[in-house]
This record gives sequence, structure tokens and C-alpha cells, in this order.
Amino acid sequence: MQEAALQEPVVAPRGVATLLPIMGMVFVAFLVIGVALPVLPLHVHDGLGLGTFFVGLVAGSQFAASLVSRPWAGHFSDSRGAKSGVVVGLLAATASGLLYLASLRFTWAPLMSVAILLLGRGLLGAAESFIITAAVSWGLAIADDRSTGKIIAWVGSAMFAAFAIGAPVGSALYAAYGFAAIAVATVAAPLLTILLVPLSTVAPIHQARYSFGEVVGVVWVPGLGSALASVGFGAVTTFAALLFASRGWANGWLAYTAYAVAFIMARVFFSHIADELGGAKVALLCAVIEAVGQALIWLAVRPEMALAGAALTGFGFSLVYPGFGVEAVRRVPAPSRGLAMGAYTAFLDLAQGIASPALGLVVTGDSLNVVFLISGVTVLGAALVASWLLARPAMGEGSPR
Repeated sequence: MQEAALQEPVVAPRGVATLLPIMGMVFVAFLVIGVALPVLPLHVHDGLGLGTFFVGLVAGSQFAASLVSRPWAGHFSDSRGAKSGVVVGLLAATASGLLYLASLRFTWAPLMSVAILLLGRGLLGAAESFIITAAVSWGLAIADDRSTGKIIAWVGSAMFAAFAIGAPVGSALYAAYGFAAIAVATVAAPLLTILLVPLSTVAPIHQARYSFGEVVGVVWVPGLGSALASVGFGAVTTFAALLFASRGWANGWLAYTAYAVAFIMARVFFSHIADELGGAKVALLCAVIEAVGQALIWLAVRPEMALAGAALTGFGFSLVYPGFGVEAVRRVPAPSRGLAMGAYTAFLDLAQGIASPALGLVVTGDSLNVVFLISGVTVLGAALVASWLLARPAMGEGSPR
């Protein structure tokens, strides 16, 4: 292990400005994900002529790869430092774009094309895992105990700002130049970031004292809550564009933007409340809000109603995630908090890797809105988890057993 990996951060936190380099890296990582979100379902379903199961499989493969690579990413960042973790992640993202391009050479054989596309999505999932693990660990390292929820919220805001911008950009690129433009953007953006982002400012990450498995044993309950709540996010990102298309509604990308804008606004104005009121209490209230949003999309008879539902979903999940995150972090000792966030986020990866293909199996054609009924009921399960945590508050710092 390199000596630098044990260094203490040399700069005290100074509000959001301290997080800007971290947020910039996360923004680019999720921008290349965001540009593909509204067009991947259309490319797979309409361009390659494959069914909704393959749509869900392609969407979910990224999250499955993130799950598998999460412990490796955490160990790499701990031993080599956050800068190395970010660089590896950005290079992997570029390689995923090259696989996107390669898949277009085989559009005459849809199953072969989608197999290559799945490899690209998997590599992008690993890239996201490396970048977000290093970024969140750095943020937690420079934060005090009273700002845990705020750090999680602001770093996550960069992710959804990328979604908000990426969705219309991706839709415009796809409409004008096809999926090849998405692939080229996925190659170029990470490479430019390596050149432009001041990676030398990234603080090394402390070596964790506990194994990934031990920390999972402590944080699995808030992780389960986050996983259940994330199904609403997956439903919007995977099936909203198809729902709009099936109803003959224009501009399906607006659902992603409505979701992301509401998400960011919640983070801007309410990022502090999980630290002040308690993570479980905030997660309970906001899981209910998210479920109401899913119900609106299920019942939508006009696009405006679906957009309102997407916005409520974004607002709710925006604060559910840091709410449960605060509960997870407070259950482990300080030296293991970065690893705890990796384990906590792995539950979200697992949920997305399973939920998107599963939802794709149960719906076809005119029944696409049923996806949002199923996901709304699932999100209510997160409210039950929050109620359980509310009755059993964390008693200071926990330790793996």
C-alpha cells in the first residue's frame, strides 16, 4: 500500500466549493450515462427490433456491473488513492464508448449487436463504480460528522445534473445522427475530463479497517431501504420514454429532465434536513412522496400528469437516498465510512440490476403503465424500512459483528 493512501486531508472543508472538483468528475461520469438513457430503449426496441426484456437487460446490465465491481473499486481507491481510481474509471468509460461503436457494425445481427452493447454497458457500470466510490470517499474524508447527509446529497446532485442535461442532449444527438453520436460522445467526454479536471487535488482515501462483507452486515437495512426506493428511479429512466412513445406523446426525454430537475431542487433547498431531523424520518416521508409520483405516472392520461409524477418521483428519491445514507454511515466507525458508502450503494446497484429486466418481463405494449404501479408498491416497502429504522435509531458509531 502506498504511503500516500494514509495521508490526512490537508484542506479543511469549506462548503460546497470544496466539493466542486469531486462534483465535476461525477458530472462527466454520469453525463455519458445520461445521454444514453432516453435513447437506449429506442435503439434496442426500435433500432434492433428486440423486446422489452432486452430493453430492461441492457439498462440493468450497467447497475449489475457496478455491483460486482464496487468492492474492487473501493479497495483500489484505498490502496492507490482517489486520483488513480478516477483515472481508471474515466478510461473505462471511454472504452465502453468504443464498444458502443463496435455494436453498430453488427446491427444486421441484433443478438450479436446487443451482446456487444451489453459488454459496453457493463464496462460503463464498472467505470461509474470507480469514479463514484473515489468521489464519495473523498467527500466523506473532508466532512465533519454533522455534514454527512449534505455531502452525500451534493455529490449525488452532480449525478442528476448530468441526467438533466444529458437527456435532451442525448435525444437531440440520436435524432440527428443516430446511436453513433451517443457512442462518440461516450468516448470523447471522459478523455477530455482527464485533461481538464484538476485530478491532482483529489485527496487520498484512508485504508478501511473492516472487510466489505463485515460492513455489509451493519448497513444492510438502510441499504435495503435505498434499494427498494431506487426501483422508482429505474422505472422512470428505463420505461418513461417508451410510455410516451406508446401513448403518442412527444418529447419523452422531458420525463428524465422533470425527474432530474426536481431531484436537484430538493438537494439545493433540503440537503441539510437528514442531518438535522434524522435520516430515517426524512426517508419515510420522501418514500411516500416518491410512491405518489409513481402512482401519477401509472394513472396518467395526459403527458403533463406523467411529468408531474416523474418530478415527484425525483423529489422523493432525492432525499430518500441521503436519508438512508446517513443511517448507514452512523452505524459504522469513522475509518470505515467510505467503505460503508460503497456497501450501501451496492444495494442500489443490485436493485437496478434486477428490477429493470424484471419490470421488462411483466409488461408489453399498451400495459407499459403497469410498470409504475409495480414500482410504486415497491417504493412503499422503503417506507416500511424507514419506519423500522425510526424505531431502532443508531446508537453512535457501530462496528461490524
